[in-house]
Amino acid sequence: MHDDRSLVEARLKRVLDERIRPAVYPESVPLDVAVWHAPGEPVPVAEGLAAEPEPIAVGARWGAPWGTSWFRVTGTVPEAWAGKTVEALLDLGFDENMPGFQCEGLVYRPDGTPVKGLNPRNQWVRIGAPAEGGEEVRLHIEAASNPVILDYHPFVPTRLGDKETAGSAPQYTLTRMDLAVFDETVWQLVIDLEVLGELMAELPADAQRRWDVLRAVERALDAVDLQDVNGTAAAARAELTGVLAAPAVPSAHRISAVGHAHIDSAWLWPLRETVRKVARTTSNMTALLEDEPEFVFAMSQAQQWAWVRDHRPEVWARVKKAVAEGRFVPAGGMWVESDTNMPGSEAMARQFVHGKRFFLDEFGIENDEAWLPDTFGFAAGLPQIIKAAGSKYLLTQKISWSQTNKFPHHTFRWEGIDGTRIFTHFPPVDTYNCSMRGSELAHAERNFKDKGVARHSLAPTGWGDGGGGTTREMIAKAARVKNLEGSPTVVWEPPHAFFAKAEAEYPEPPVWVGELYLELHRATLTSQARTKQGNRRSEHLLREAELWAATAAVRTGFPYPYEELDRIWKTVLLHQFHDILPGSSIAWVHREARATYERVAAELTGIVEAAQRALAGEGEVPLVFNAAPHPRCGIPAGGAATPAAEGQTTREDRPGGGHVLSNGHLRVEIDGRGLVVSVYDVEADRETLAPGQAANLLQLHPDFPNMWDAWDVDKFYRNTVTDLTEAGAVTAGEDGRSVRVERSFGSSTVTQVLSLAPGERRLVIDTEVDWHETEKFLKLAFPLDVHAERYASETQFGHFHRPTHTNTSWEAAKFEACNHRFVHLEEPGWGVAIVNDSTYGHDVTRTVRTEGDGGTTTTVRVSLLRAPRFPDPETDQGVHRFRHALVPGAGIGDAVREGWRINLPERHLTGAAEVAPLVTADHDAVVITAVKLADDGSGDVVVRFHEAHGGRARATLTTGFPLAAATVTDLLERPLAHAPAPAVDGDRIAVRLRPFELVTLRLRRG
Repeated sequence: MHDDRSLVEARLKRVLDERIRPAVYPESVPLDVAVWHAPGEPVPVAEGLAAEPEPIAVGARWGAPWGTSWFRVTGTVPEAWAGKTVEALLDLGFDENMPGFQCEGLVYRPDGTPVKGLNPRNQWVRIGAPAEGGEEVRLHIEAASNPVILDYHPFVPTRLGDKETAGSAPQYTLTRMDLAVFDETVWQLVIDLEVLGELMAELPADAQRRWDVLRAVERALDAVDLQDVNGTAAAARAELTGVLAAPAVPSAHRISAVGHAHIDSAWLWPLRETVRKVARTTSNMTALLEDEPEFVFAMSQAQQWAWVRDHRPEVWARVKKAVAEGRFVPAGGMWVESDTNMPGSEAMARQFVHGKRFFLDEFGIENDEAWLPDTFGFAAGLPQIIKAAGSKYLLTQKISWSQTNKFPHHTFRWEGIDGTRIFTHFPPVDTYNCSMRGSELAHAERNFKDKGVARHSLAPTGWGDGGGGTTREMIAKAARVKNLEGSPTVVWEPPHAFFAKAEAEYPEPPVWVGELYLELHRATLTSQARTKQGNRRSEHLLREAELWAATAAVRTGFPYPYEELDRIWKTVLLHQFHDILPGSSIAWVHREARATYERVAAELTGIVEAAQRALAGEGEVPLVFNAAPHPRCGIPAGGAATPAAEGQTTREDRPGGGHVLSNGHLRVEIDGRGLVVSVYDVEADRETLAPGQAANLLQLHPDFPNMWDAWDVDKFYRNTVTDLTEAGAVTAGEDGRSVRVERSFGSSTVTQVLSLAPGERRLVIDTEVDWHETEKFLKLAFPLDVHAERYASETQFGHFHRPTHTNTSWEAAKFEACNHRFVHLEEPGWGVAIVNDSTYGHDVTRTVRTEGDGGTTTTVRVSLLRAPRFPDPETDQGVHRFRHALVPGAGIGDAVREGWRINLPERHLTGAAEVAPLVTADHDAVVITAVKLADDGSGDVVVRFHEAHGGRARATLTTGFPLAAATVTDLLERPLAHAPAPAVDGDRIAVRLRPFELVTLRLRRG
């Protein structure tokens, strides 16, 4: 019997490949083809259609990297084809790679109406069904010659990732431009045989069902005349009717198929190309929806919807019609499918504000789910943000990529730092590009971890990453497995329908507490440092711009820049996409990102300066504006005052070489190597650093991961390390409070300035690296004399604790992790914080000293720079500047405060008088993250705040304006129906907060 099975499977493969599939198009005639190559960037559609093309023959080379070519194809349907289904077959030179990773096209009619996209799995355009015979055919193809960047083994460094370095050599060979007869009976036979062959391969070898299928397939192949496939296809299909009609068993796993095309907003292509990818895919999907009544397609990322609206109005009209019918479904409720590890608190909130508001404004639709299939892990603060945005579900697939530990659930409730729980689903199909293959469906059923208590899972179905979407073949397969013995059942439905079913059948799923850490792609916390700095600085500039513009608007009538802030927020949110901010895109993307962040900084700085000038008035009073949420040096949070007199810092020569800085709080010794060998906390009478070890130690590792260069750092990188202890110069600063250190290594140089300001309890380290290494990883180490089994790292609206030990494989896998502005370690009564202005990646290790006091050394290392060569061969080359501070004696409140301070430097002006804050909180743990005017233009003041220390807090908010009413709202500034009204007394509002609780208040002015 085994031999029979093998023979039939081999026979099926050969007959399908060599006889049946070729017979889908039994007759064809060539089309005439001409082409016009656009001279630069893509041109408007009207210009491409009007251009005068020149003849080109099939077999000719075309397409410079990143170029656009407009093909015109013309021909006549033969009279003899009257009554037959006719399609154009348009092969631009596709290979077998997935759609979206090579040349692509969008087909237009002569009037400019888009028809559908072209890609390797979608090369056909329907001409007539049936054709009349004799009709003239004229189509235009906007063809993008996007180069092939990705080749999995090996990852080859390439200059093709930027149009400035890609050259002009043609990339593709025009392969086929024909009119052809489409034999639907043969095509249906192909689908029948594929579905049954794939099912047969997944069934147990001794299962009766497997042998029933095998014998039916054998009879069908016997019924096919290999010299007349078209004439015998119907008879072959008849032999399969019985096995295709056998219903699924009642206990079969149930799959909700959601049409899908995960489109990376940038990755191995620039942003401008994603605009066209979305147009191609949505053209295909709206056409498919018209042909397939059961099909449902979902698309996330409001930014991509906006691109269709703004750039392809003809496609947008079709999309709006399909949305109104409930068939084309807005999903996710975020501006883009962002990274969630690195975006700051407000930025993560605004992803939902702008995403959900777009779908509400355009369609009146509110999303219940966050849709993040490909994001590289999920920060522990996210559940509260999802809930505060009015959503209640999360879908992702990426955690299945974890290398070490397999996640124990597919459906569960995810609990964040404040206790909020979100119903979460990981599709067991383990791909967000499901194509309805039998192997995928069988894997989903076998893999599903919640058997016995649940039986529903979701399958995002369609080609993605580079776009393409669902195909008619996938839909045809889904129709056959809708209710088929031996297979899970499949039904098309939108995400909200799946989640409602899943939650109803599994109301008490298991709970997972804390971050959803991806045990892969850890280097995305460090790659492309300039992009990460641009994001961090943009986030804080946006805080300043909103704060000062709102304050000035209330106090002086300053025109609040609603439109400018809305546009800039969307720009910053777009660049938080999970292949831009993580640093895993081509050089072109990051080159443009740098320029964009510079423009954003200039525009926001202009808003800040104009608002502050309006507030300060004209005068000679020295003023310092403090945008941080805590007072500093006598200056109120969110206000401006005359700076207080500074204390004094002294510098002395250190015996044996180096320098000593002291300000009465800290005494810092810097040796002749430029390393910090002592940071003594005078008030606590305690040394910060581990005995005999040095901080401010730069360490260099080789960095050549096993696969994903820009994405990954593998644990073995630690096996080899070079301590950069040689200094070219260690000199005292002229200000009397700093020391300058110069080093060189390899082809790179480092200049550091270590400074201790009067009255401060922090040692500031400014590091400038002129980086010219390849496949290296640069770390900055701080070995601390602290015994701590866990440490805190800041995340959105709070902080999250991770172990410093590696008791289990789960802890050991977190050898590189994310923080925002601080990490903090403490023993009872005394701690240390390390704060930063622009870095995210770090590691924390704990060792027991074998000599001396036998105590514990906990080493925090900040990740500064990497140098991967794919997909950007020049990643991070050039000059970088970082600022860090070591804060001894810090409690968690000090860590929070110092993290804000290092990211929001003081601004100095002269003016007429001090500026009182618009809103203040009287409790150190209550951190105001945003002060702004309401987005609806009402003039209401919106203030967002949270408890930041991890405990409970009672506080009073005081407004600097007459207060008429205060309302608790969601992130979209809509009243929360069941939230108790805050207690208001004049200009004061009493609030009570749970640990890490996030609150948004809308304040109506009196």
